[in-house]
Amino acid sequence: MPQTSAVLNSQPTEPPSYVHGAHDVPLIGVTIGRFLADIAARHQDNEALVVPHQGVRWTYAELDARVSRLAARLLALGLQPGDRVGIWSQNCAEWVLVQFATARAGLVLVNINPAYRRSELEYVLGKVQCAALILAPSFKASDYLAIVNAVVPELRHSSPGQLQADKLPQLRHVIRLGAERTPGMHNFDELLALPDAQQQAALAALEATLQFDDAVNIQFTSGTTGAPKGATLTHHNILNNGFFVGEAMRLTERDRLCIPVPLYHCFGMVLGNLACVTHGATMVFPGESFEPAAVLATVQAERCTGLHGVPTMFIGMLDHPDFASYDLSTLRTGIMAGSPCPAEVMSRVIERMHLTEITIAYGMTETSPVSFQSSVDDPVHLRVSTIGRVHPHLEVKIVDGDGRIVPRGVKGELLTRGYSVMLGYWGDEEQTRDTIDAARWLHTGDLAVLDAQGFASIVGRAKDMVIRGGENIYPREIEEFLYRHPKVQDVQCVGVPDAKYGEELCACIIVRPGMTADEDEIRAFCQDQIARYKIPRYIRFVPAFPMTVTGKIQKYLLRQQVATDLGLAQD
Repeated sequence: MPQTSAVLNSQPTEPPSYVHGAHDVPLIGVTIGRFLADIAARHQDNEALVVPHQGVRWTYAELDARVSRLAARLLALGLQPGDRVGIWSQNCAEWVLVQFATARAGLVLVNINPAYRRSELEYVLGKVQCAALILAPSFKASDYLAIVNAVVPELRHSSPGQLQADKLPQLRHVIRLGAERTPGMHNFDELLALPDAQQQAALAALEATLQFDDAVNIQFTSGTTGAPKGATLTHHNILNNGFFVGEAMRLTERDRLCIPVPLYHCFGMVLGNLACVTHGATMVFPGESFEPAAVLATVQAERCTGLHGVPTMFIGMLDHPDFASYDLSTLRTGIMAGSPCPAEVMSRVIERMHLTEITIAYGMTETSPVSFQSSVDDPVHLRVSTIGRVHPHLEVKIVDGDGRIVPRGVKGELLTRGYSVMLGYWGDEEQTRDTIDAARWLHTGDLAVLDAQGFASIVGRAKDMVIRGGENIYPREIEEFLYRHPKVQDVQCVGVPDAKYGEELCACIIVRPGMTADEDEIRAFCQDQIARYKIPRYIRFVPAFPMTVTGKIQKYLLRQQVATDLGLAQD
């Protein structure tokens, strides 16, 4: 068939913004409990978990045995496969046991944010109809025992396991951590007693029936608007993601990973725990929550080779007054993720913390979580300026507002598809359909650019983009520029209402300790360096940003606070 003149005269076009992580290492096709047993058999004498503040130092054989005990005893309480079990606790050894024991018993672990209060706890327990809740007695200023008794007042007059609550009829078991006893609650340590032969046989028979596509975990997204949504993840989702995260870091059984990020979030339980377990490496927890000095001391004492954190954590460690006194020479790798990673911070981490093989990871809870990651041997300039390349076995495309794939180098929304995409939001088909389309592409809401080599850069959230008089301003671009100022420790840019332009840009700056700055010098720094319309109209100096427990900056709250302070808030 002869070619038409239109085809003959067509000009070469830019390749599309589509990448596929073809890989010669296959996906893991077993459940988390089965995989842990296999790893424990291969690395039985290697340290699996080290929690210095609890005096815990368990080998893989010891961890696997404790997990099996707890799994069997949870089933003996009458819990059934598929039942939801909430955990409301700070980082601790028990959290790890619950993570793996629920997986082995076919139960669905529900991660509850340690910062939640009464109404939030009640919402989560009711939304997914938890049959059991495992909780710490308290954490920081929160009295968890008092809160749960306020949510289910029937508890104090119930026998353990016999709870009948009007508001939460599915909740039958409340299990408390710690040595003391509380009316109506089981004691966690008693569930670590050796199960009898019948209970062990029941666990073995059940585990043989579990499938890797079964739900194993529900994580509630923080949600900038409306109620939190419960992303439902499978064994296949998070086990494989943890494995390939560890592969990108080149983890081996000789590595010791310091994990100061919260376990209730994917960063801790997947990028931390599952990355380690899939490689026989050691999980090290420096404390119940992030404290810069505790992390630095633990890295030194435990000779850690890896360290995870969000940018604000690394900033906190680098700026600690005693930073130079710690020996961090054993470090080589880790992950900086959770929020956009400033190039300046990344460069300091590589140079001053010996993290020459640190990687950047990008993702979201709904994708288990990682879909892009840099490699340890990527050039430094790419590791500090991009989120790396697509993860193995995943597809990604960048699309415009009409859903069409854009050429390389053009901004658009990032969509991803593959094994990592969640089953959906628990009990919310409409929200699920809004996020995952008919072709199983998950719409991230993030704006990205893909270059010719497949490296991606996140330029902002679609809803974070500031439109000033028809000009699109991407806050991430301005933030990266302002990080170069010697007095700027951290910065976030947000849009605020404006009668003339619709929106104006406001830069919220945390100044380095011991320094002062004013608006004029910041504007002078911008002059002739960035386009005039990109120079922030407003500059605010703040002591801190509103943040989630995981270290994610809540820009929507920052935007509201700034607008109110400036007298620009709209009804």
